[in-house]
Amino acid sequence: MRISKRNKTEEGYCPDKIKGAISKAFDSVSSEISEEELQRLLLQVERKFPKEHLLAVEEIQDLVEQTLMEEKYYKEMKSYILYREERTRKRKSRNRLSREFQDMDILIPVLLNIQKEFHGEAYDLELLLGKFHAICKPGLSEDEKLSMLTKAAVELTTMDAPEWEKIAARIFMLSFEQQLQTYLKKHNISSLYEKIVYLTEQGLYGEYILEHYTKEEIDKFSTWIRPERNHLFTYAGLDLLLNRYVICTTKRRPLETPQEMFLGIAMHLAMKEKQDRSQWVKRFYDMLSLLQVTMATPTLSNARKPYHQLSSCFIDVVPDSLDGIYQSIDNFAKVSKFGGGMGMYFGKVRANGSSIRGFEGAAGGVVRWIRLANDTAVAVDQLGVRQGSVAVYLDI
Repeated sequence: MRISKRNKTEEGYCPDKIKGAISKAFDSVSSEISEEELQRLLLQVERKFPKEHLLAVEEIQDLVEQTLMEEKYYKEMKSYILYREERTRKRKSRNRLSREFQDMDILIPVLLNIQKEFHGEAYDLELLLGKFHAICKPGLSEDEKLSMLTKAAVELTTMDAPEWEKIAARIFMLSFEQQLQTYLKKHNISSLYEKIVYLTEQGLYGEYILEHYTKEEIDKFSTWIRPERNHLFTYAGLDLLLNRYVICTTKRRPLETPQEMFLGIAMHLAMKEKQDRSQWVKRFYDMLSLLQVTMATPTLSNARKPYHQLSSCFIDVVPDSLDGIYQSIDNFAKVSKFGGGMGMYFGKVRANGSSIRGFEGAAGGVVRWIRLANDTAVAVDQLGVRQGSVAVYLDI
């Protein structure tokens, strides 16, 4: 049997949906219903199905309502009616918002998911639509309108309604994926393996990944990717990740998804494992993508890339000579270039007023060299991801 949906498409008849709706009606009024009674009500509904035409969703819901009334389940019938009215209201809100965009089919699944997960008046899509209308200007492109919709969700975020930041992340992720898919189609990239090959050819991915893993292994790993784990991000977290940590073109256009980033890091960390390497890849990926652990900035930024410096912290003892001081500054600059911070011990540099080659009072002390280290941290930031970091140590 086929069912006609509201969007004019058809799908196969699923009796579990009817049972689920009836069960929710009973649960909502704290009534119990046995599996046998639930099955009996389902059969009562099915006996009323007309044979002469394609059955519509609304007709089935009317028959469920009629059956509950005939069986004298009045409280449950009232709950079911209210449930239908609420579903209708949400559907209208969803459709009004999606009609603001030319490609409605892309946005509707995201809005439907939001309505299923975020309940209460504070997260009504009518609020999002109102805020969107307040900030959106005529003549914007579809991408710009999605950005405005993301901004609207961000502006709705308050202490009383904090989940709007997660809703903003869902919309932001949709916008990002649309732009990424356009780029991938242009370059005929349809799999993770093809993407890694392309990024390697562009000098954006480390050759060692393809040297350590076969195409079959990478294809297997790609089946472990769980896009729904992107839902764990807030807008601020997702924005930070896409702007700082995923692989980008030289023009700063992101080319990998957060989940591909996590998998790439997992492949890097597991590539030297001698036993159960694939399981280590999966274990690392799951921990990272479920946000159970996080990695230091150099690991997030550099793992899977050509310059794979993964450590955060380094130490150096600055010698008491001009060549030694500048060599330490040069070492710090190179470390900072690839995302590391450095602790520099200046205790060996002679104090202010000390002698140089026998000339008394010639030494200027450590302050001027500390200023140089600070200026280096400012000038050589960490991959453009964040400011350089240096700690200076002296004896007291």
